[in-house]
Amino acid sequence: YAVQQSPEVPSIVEIRDLSFAYDPARPVLRDINLAIPRGSVVGIMGQSGCGKTTLLRIIMGAYLPSKGEARVLGHATGSLDGAGLYEMRRKMGMLFQFGALFTDMSVYENVAFPLREHADLPDQLLNDLVMLKLQAVGLRGAAHLMPTELSGGMARRVALARSIALDPGLILYDEPFTGLDPIS
Repeated sequence: YAVQQSPEVPSIVEIRDLSFAYDPARPVLRDINLAIPRGSVVGIMGQSGCGKTTLLRIIMGAYLPSKGEARVLGHATGSLDGAGLYEMRRKMGMLFQFGALFTDMSVYENVAFPLREHADLPDQLLNDLVMLKLQAVGLRGAAHLMPTELSGGMARRVALARSIALDPGLILYDEPFTGLDPIS
């Protein structure tokens, strides 16, 4: 599969002849080719267990392909060391299937976490950015709440606010509509 691409728009993700197996006798992905141009929105759909989450994990460099190559943000993920993967992931946002909020941190602190981890910002700017991201997902008034006080859909929106906190160049969503009502 390849998204229609013009030569002027570089690919943000390129998958070439990629295969992956947890067990060599049972491949999960076979001979995948995919080019995603910068600025596009692409959905990967398929049955449960067909390898969608595995492909996302390969794109984010958590798994290495058994065969082929994954190039993300201009880097072959298989050739990056730990520091290189860390640097690449700083430019990515990931919304995990189950949100993965820190349960001992408030909504505000969950969204502030990547900003504190990756940017040295004055307190007022950090506060403004966190509140802006919470506003973007309709949860500005929930900043003081703890994850246990949130509905499933609210928790997903907090996780979304956290995933966009650093204004990433690439955002990966695993099951983006799970737990959301139709309006959300």
